[in-house]
Amino acid sequence: MGEEAEIRTAKEAADHELILAFGRLQGAANRLEYILGRALEVECGISHLVFEVLLILGRTGEPGLSMRAIAQEQVLTTGGATRLVDRMQAAGFVTRADSPDDRRGKMVRLTPLGEETVVRASRVHLENIKQYLVDPLPTADRKRFAEDLRILSHTARDLLPRLP
Repeated sequence: MGEEAEIRTAKEAADHELILAFGRLQGAANRLEYILGRALEVECGISHLVFEVLLILGRTGEPGLSMRAIAQEQVLTTGGATRLVDRMQAAGFVTRADSPDDRRGKMVRLTPLGEETVVRASRVHLENIKQYLVDPLPTADRKRFAEDLRILSHTARDLLPRLP
C-alpha cells in the first residue's frame, strides 16, 4: 500500500513527516520572504519582487529580456509583468528598447540607476541572507543545503507550463 493508506485521521495527516517537512519549508520561506523583503523596502525603497527582476536583468545583460521572459521567470502573467515593468520604468530602474529579433517586441534592460540600486540592495540582502538563512544552519550542512535548494528550485521551474 502507498503512503496515502497510512493517513486515516486529521491528526495523522497533520503529523505526517513529509507534510510537516513541506509545511516547515513553506513557513520558513514565507517568514524569510517577509523579513528580507521588509529590509529591502525599508533600507532600499524597493520590493523583493522588484529586486528579483533587477537581479534577473543584471544577470542577463544586453540586449535585455522580453516581457514574456520576465513573466516566465517570476511566475507572473504577462499583464502582471507589464505592470511591474511600467512601475520600474517610472522609477527609472529600467528602460525598454526595440528587440533585435522581433520588430513588435521590446526588451527590458537596466538603467544606470537600476544597476546602482541592485548593487546597493544586494549588499543589504546578502547580509540578511547570512544572518537569517545561513548562520542558523550547522556549518557542515550549508553547502549541501544550498545545493538541495537549487535542485528543488530547478525541478519545480521545469514542471511549470511555458507561457505562449
